[in-house]
Amino acid sequence: FIENNDIQALSKGTFRGLKSLTHLSLANNNLQMLPRDLFKPLDILSDLDLRGNTLACDCKIKWLVEWLENTNTTVPAVFCSSPGQFEGQRIRDLALGDFQCITTDFVMHQVLPFQAVSAEPFTYASDLYVALAQPSASSCSILKWDYVERKLRDFDRIPAHSAVHCKPIVAQDQLYVVVAQLFGGSYIYRWDTAVDKFIKIQDIDSQKIRKPNDIEAFQIEGDWYFVIADSSKAGSTSLYRLNQNGFYSHQALHAWHRDTDVEYVENDGKPRLIISSSSQAPVIYQWSRAQKQFVPQGEVGEMLDVQMVKHFRAKRDQFLCLSRYIGDSKVVRWEGQQRFVEVQTLPSRGSMVMQPFAVGQRQYLALGSDFSFTHVYLWEEEKQKFAKFQELSVQAPRAFRAVPAADVQLLLAPSFKANTLVYRHVVVDLSL
Repeated sequence: FIENNDIQALSKGTFRGLKSLTHLSLANNNLQMLPRDLFKPLDILSDLDLRGNTLACDCKIKWLVEWLENTNTTVPAVFCSSPGQFEGQRIRDLALGDFQCITTDFVMHQVLPFQAVSAEPFTYASDLYVALAQPSASSCSILKWDYVERKLRDFDRIPAHSAVHCKPIVAQDQLYVVVAQLFGGSYIYRWDTAVDKFIKIQDIDSQKIRKPNDIEAFQIEGDWYFVIADSSKAGSTSLYRLNQNGFYSHQALHAWHRDTDVEYVENDGKPRLIISSSSQAPVIYQWSRAQKQFVPQGEVGEMLDVQMVKHFRAKRDQFLCLSRYIGDSKVVRWEGQQRFVEVQTLPSRGSMVMQPFAVGQRQYLALGSDFSFTHVYLWEEEKQKFAKFQELSVQAPRAFRAVPAADVQLLLAPSFKANTLVYRHVVVDLSL
């Protein structure tokens, strides 16, 4: 009987070894929480009195709710003193589902000692790799995931004087890397298994691709394509198709509009491209099966100066994230054809990248900036909005890529001005 003693805290081992204890009164003290499994050593406890304490019914008390459901010990009613939604409720009446105790975090996993402007994960011959464009090092760096050390390690380098994007494409058991350069033309390399190195197999027409900015690769009806967004006044965003001899020019898209980004989207079973530019609102192209080409379909609202368009799905809805360097960025819901409903506005001064990505059942959004911290948001399905989740210290990020590496979920953050950072996604149970 240790009631009425103004006890404010107990250690986890307070009752260790008291196997014969049958009656225990902690009534009328000042206990706000109880250590997990506090009563586990008490094998034959028959009566427990916790009345008169100010127990907070948060995640740290979840174990007690579960214990009360399963114990044969007699416990008079004890009530929650906080938080507000549980105040005055009997602890025994709480359901385990009432406690939202699982949270997540992005923690530093690895620092890659170089600058980069793009990151593209890919799997080839059952191994995981990442291709990074490093303009300051004049190369496309290929890193390989070490499953033992759980780190990314150097694998190979492709010379690229002013690389802005290195896009790997694994098609027909062949590994290709499309190397987009600001100067000196762009090229396609293929991994040659006979000599274990990358061999340049093709030049990309420098009259069409003068100032590449982004590359997307995809399959339509079994055929492989890639599209390069060109940001010069005289160039043209162009579509290429793979045949037996390599990739050949298939279609010129959206010429002379200084395109900044291209996104491939399948919506309602229809392949589409969304091209953003600095001269007009993002343009939508839809694939015509009859013509075997993309045809213009319309624009995304009246948003000008969109730096990047990325998409994500939440249940049955399709959303677009429209990032802007000057002004606010937008999240819009795509409701078919050319109808878009704005669901959220996010302050984004200096943003070059706003990237949605999913880890398990959680949908995140990383909003980078050249002038402040990177903000990570978490999608709230009930509110149909992103809520602020975490800040990451990444200088001038140019991309964010989620990488599933066996049992580790990574987030790559290439930086234009500093080291490229690799974060690890961790799940934390606050009730433990």
